[in-house]
Amino acid sequence: MKTTIEKQPENIVKVDIEVPAKDAVNYYNNAAKRLAQYVNIPGFRKGKAPRNIVEQNIGEERIKHEALEGALPKIFSEVIKENDFDVVAQPYVESYDYKIGEDLRIVAKLELRPEVTLGEYKGLTIEVEEYKTPEDALQKSIDSLLEQHATTVVVTDRKTLNTDTIVFDFEGFSNGEKIEHGDAKNYTLDLAHSSFIPGFAEQLADRTLGEEFEINVTFPEEYHAENLAGKDAVFKVKVKEIKKRELPELDDDFASEVSEFDTMDELTDEFAQKVGPFKTVDDLKADIQKYLDTQKADIDRTNSEKAIFEKVTGDAKVEIQQSMIDREADQLAEEYKQKLSMQGFSWDQAVEAQGYDNIMNSLKEDAAMRVKNSLVIDKIAKEENLVVSQAEFGAKLSEIGRMYQMDTPTMIKQLSQTPGVFNAISQQALNEKVTQFLAENNTVKFK
Repeated sequence: MKTTIEKQPENIVKVDIEVPAKDAVNYYNNAAKRLAQYVNIPGFRKGKAPRNIVEQNIGEERIKHEALEGALPKIFSEVIKENDFDVVAQPYVESYDYKIGEDLRIVAKLELRPEVTLGEYKGLTIEVEEYKTPEDALQKSIDSLLEQHATTVVVTDRKTLNTDTIVFDFEGFSNGEKIEHGDAKNYTLDLAHSSFIPGFAEQLADRTLGEEFEINVTFPEEYHAENLAGKDAVFKVKVKEIKKRELPELDDDFASEVSEFDTMDELTDEFAQKVGPFKTVDDLKADIQKYLDTQKADIDRTNSEKAIFEKVTGDAKVEIQQSMIDREADQLAEEYKQKLSMQGFSWDQAVEAQGYDNIMNSLKEDAAMRVKNSLVIDKIAKEENLVVSQAEFGAKLSEIGRMYQMDTPTMIKQLSQTPGVFNAISQQALNEKVTQFLAENNTVKFK
């Protein structure tokens, strides 16, 4: 097989391939035999008709197409290997000349990985703004913990406050007509965290037990029920019960009771599951402070890694062909569509709200950055001989399994249904390995 290489713009190489006539005939004959297996030809069992009969029934061109489909992977593989090409997309055939008994001539184009020129990526000193834990973080964490263990107490001797939880009956009217599904009995509402119509909860404050009154509100213009959007409404209300939240005392008895609890606003699930029990309040405070210190260290490390990587990628030079960016943007668009679907929205709704050009321009900016980051990572990995070992890949799979609470075999079975997912996981592991390498070989000064 002979090849002639011509470099073209946008990291494209044009390859003229000349396949010897003998090989071309073999490809053709094998294709005819394969097709004969699926064609009913009168007088012959499937697969037993001679080539000329098969040609008469399905035509030479169809056989040639079948021959090329079977031969091209092998032909391209040899071209790529012989020329040490690093391709980033499937080669595509621009033209071909296939005459039986003559050399097969193919003109194809291959898209190559852009060449990356790295700047300095080791021995750098980079300034990073240090994360400062808020001075009130410990107190806020304790307050959140107390809130998690608050109890509800019925109140009968005072008016309602905007921090109370109210049990009430209500019935709504708009334009003198009763609002469909606009009534309820013994409805419970936390006035401090109300998702009712704006102004509704506020008018429940400063009311007495058993009081009957009217609340006047206006539905938002974007209200989901079109017949009520922007309309005034009146709700007849009767207060049935007033409840207040009582926080526990922050003492050693409380600390000794704290063990496992639900997620808190200021703390994470992981921390929540590790808490307590504690002997004293000081033990509890010390453990929360330990978490806050760990959180600070994690944020500083993440910010450091990000600053180093941005410096290294910013100094790297690479000319990325638009086709790579477009493919990445298409992938991002698919991810965006899936995310919208999970949130109950559609792509068409997003386009209507944001505009197609605005969405795609934003995605292409992100795509260009992702492509460059990936190219720089791969270049550093190649320069430093960084590879993902089987053990590291297995550890990454286990990490993902823990995240989704799946055992490794079940997770592998599910992931295997998605094409390319294991390559993506391997790339993610390589990204982390390069990030760690950069962190270990550069210096950060906090300011």
